[in-house]
Amino acid sequence: MFHRLTSELKFRLRALFRRRAMESELDDELRFHLEREVEKRVAAGASRVEAERLARAHFGALGGTKDDARDARGIGWLDNLARDVRFAARSLRLRKAFTLGVVLTLALGIGVNATMFGIVDRLLFRAPPTLRDPGTVHRLYRHSAGSDGEVRIDRNFAFPTYRDLAAGRSFQDVIAFQTRRLAVGEGDDAREVPVTVASAGYFDLFSAVPVRGRFFTRAEDTPPAGAPVVVLGYEFWQTRFGGAEVIGKTLRVDRTLCTIIGVAPRGFVGMTDQGVPAVYLPITTYAHALRGPRYSGNYNWSWLELVARRKPEVSRQAAETELTAGFTQSWRNAAAMDPGWGSPEAQHLRGEAGPLQIGRGPQAGPEAKVAAWIGGVALIVLLIACANVANLLLSRAVSRRAELGMRAALGASRARLVGQVLTESLLLAATGGAAGLALAQWGAAGLRAWFLPADLDAGVITDGRTLLFTAAATLAAALLTGLGPALQAGRRSVTGSLRIDARQRGYEHSRLRTALLVLQPALSVILLVGAVLFVRSLRHVRNFRLGYDIEPVLLAGGNLRGVRLDQAGQRELTERMLAAAQNIPGVRAATLAASIPFWSNEGRGLYVPGVDSVQKLGRFILQAGTPDYFRTMGTRILRGRAFDATDRTGGPPVAVVSEGMARVLWPKQEAIGRCFRLNSDTLPCITVIGVAEEMRVRSLTDAREFTYYLPAAQYDGSLDPVLLVRVDGKADDYLAAVRGRLQAEMPGAAYVTAMPLSALVDPRMRSWQFGATLFVAFGGLALVVAAVGLYSVMTYDVAQRTRELGVRIALGAPVSRILGGVLARAGRLVLSGIVLGGLIAVAVAPKLESLLFQQSSRDPVVFGLVAGGLLVVGLAAAAAPALRAARVDPNVALRAE
Repeated sequence: MFHRLTSELKFRLRALFRRRAMESELDDELRFHLEREVEKRVAAGASRVEAERLARAHFGALGGTKDDARDARGIGWLDNLARDVRFAARSLRLRKAFTLGVVLTLALGIGVNATMFGIVDRLLFRAPPTLRDPGTVHRLYRHSAGSDGEVRIDRNFAFPTYRDLAAGRSFQDVIAFQTRRLAVGEGDDAREVPVTVASAGYFDLFSAVPVRGRFFTRAEDTPPAGAPVVVLGYEFWQTRFGGAEVIGKTLRVDRTLCTIIGVAPRGFVGMTDQGVPAVYLPITTYAHALRGPRYSGNYNWSWLELVARRKPEVSRQAAETELTAGFTQSWRNAAAMDPGWGSPEAQHLRGEAGPLQIGRGPQAGPEAKVAAWIGGVALIVLLIACANVANLLLSRAVSRRAELGMRAALGASRARLVGQVLTESLLLAATGGAAGLALAQWGAAGLRAWFLPADLDAGVITDGRTLLFTAAATLAAALLTGLGPALQAGRRSVTGSLRIDARQRGYEHSRLRTALLVLQPALSVILLVGAVLFVRSLRHVRNFRLGYDIEPVLLAGGNLRGVRLDQAGQRELTERMLAAAQNIPGVRAATLAASIPFWSNEGRGLYVPGVDSVQKLGRFILQAGTPDYFRTMGTRILRGRAFDATDRTGGPPVAVVSEGMARVLWPKQEAIGRCFRLNSDTLPCITVIGVAEEMRVRSLTDAREFTYYLPAAQYDGSLDPVLLVRVDGKADDYLAAVRGRLQAEMPGAAYVTAMPLSALVDPRMRSWQFGATLFVAFGGLALVVAAVGLYSVMTYDVAQRTRELGVRIALGAPVSRILGGVLARAGRLVLSGIVLGGLIAVAVAPKLESLLFQQSSRDPVVFGLVAGGLLVVGLAAAAAPALRAARVDPNVALRAE
């Protein structure tokens, strides 16, 4: 039995992989038997010619005998497939315009899906490269009740909180890390690059092996000071050091002169979503250099992200129960050091072992949500493309009825006919898929750069997961486009197909074709509604007044980088920088700033006489600056005055409040002259001297965010050498001049960085820009595909109805009726699609509400614009076929039959 199975398997494999040899053997064997039969006939007295005729008659058709032999090998299907592919290729090559249109349509649909899959996969689903057992690795979150009653979610924690959680029993290890842009190098060679500071167990999460040296150990990451060692990223090693031997050399990272001990392997990116790290540094080394030994007990410095590997035998629910207990105990430890933390029970703490990908966690940003929506939009584009192609193939199948009937009459089975049609659609889809991959690889590089870090390898052709998805999408497209024509071909009767003559070859109604025509505008409505909603949101956010100017303002910050200055020396440096900035040509104003919009903000306890629990009324953010602050920012003073040089140290404490803060704290009262206190209700009263327009400094959408302003001279916090500078024109044009002039004031290794304020604000608008750009692009693409599909089908219908139209014109039908009939049918199809798509859009649109800005998701104006525009495009697409129908010459039409 086993021997027979083995022999059968060998035979099948030989038939599959040595087909040419077996074909030659088959020819030799048939030739041998034919010759033997001829010789037998000759020996019986027949002539040579008669013997050959009788021998061939005896054996029958040799082609059929060969087919029977091939079927016996079990690979006849392969021969049939090869013949179908060759036939389909010849047929499509003869119809170049049709083939090109179908391939381009499918390429667009498959290409945008391959691109968006790669983006969404990396944002939401894919684990970092070389991560061991990603299903057990979690990002840690802490849920608590904020002072305003809202649930607060934190993923940044203090170092002692990390140490409190590291001793748990549900997790094998708790890892702390953070990626920041820090200066690496010295002098003119210093550049700010992404630097990951991490606990020693960070590298144990991965199976990566250093290409040079080693990773740092737990002994080198021991509080308080750690060890001054550093591991280089592979790309940084190649670009900065040319791949030379670096082990044992020194490199200054931020404030620390470190020894290089290793180089990470190519493609290692760690767990950061902020680009590929250039350098890896022990947490304790960085924190001690930045904050001194006090960092290890400071619960108020929340800067670390935590990741933990759950033990396989522990359920996620059990791990979160222990995590909640760990956060509660850590909160008690913090409250023991600072009573301001309060009781952990009042915070209703809850720990969450969330997904490693931030885009799937409780703090998912709008970009990730928009990317997920755009991924769905890309699928709709593919469906529209498939509906278009399926309609074209169905129309073409009508003209092939006689051909398919003839093939059936000659013995082709229904399965063979269906297989031939499916092979053709698969060949078209495969060609479109290949073209779509090229489009996704080279044409959509900018799209990937929008969503993903620019230095993260996000290729398509080199990514196995994206290739697998593209293959699946191609196969799905082949089935969606070819199944209808294939089933139609399988249902044709031989006699019915062969009896079709010129009179019967007229217009043929098809419910499936009509449904596909309605489906395309319906899906287009959904995309266009989303496009208009995001475009209007983007327009609103761009016209939205933030309370300050963006384009002419830049930020210049001094990094002392370990240079030790006492309080007087730091104040003197700050004053020199401010004076230098004010004297740069083209600078209109400059100010020191304690807080920077969308970068660093400060909140303090606020106490107002007669108002209980001020914090429940909103989020109050402190700003501090020199007298030119409002002039520099372009913030308008609505009532009262701004602070000036008379508001100095030791003088009466004064403040300017925003209009919203004045409204919620002193409703229906004049805020000027009122007072409030900071930090404690026993401290001196701060008098309001002015009311300024509202600033947006943390969120563009939070209506409960308010600001107040203190003179820098009366600000009791630390004023780092950070300046806001207003210039004539655009800030980008002055970056080099400002940085160069201020660098001359910096002592030792200290350096200056400068960036336009727009670099901080624009990312907050990116989700609306993404949504508007991609919805418009994909919606426009879908509209074009749908219009082309309607044009193609209407053109084909008119061609099929040529004889009918000729007869009607010959009988006196006016041209307007012919023209109106074609346009009316197109209008009915488009209107049906608009109604269907509108109903779906009305149901789905509210799910977009959270991603829009000051825009209703069910705005009737939006739906009206989309419906009107789509109807106009549909009628325009049908206009040319309608005119062609109206110009049919009855004589030509009838003679053609």
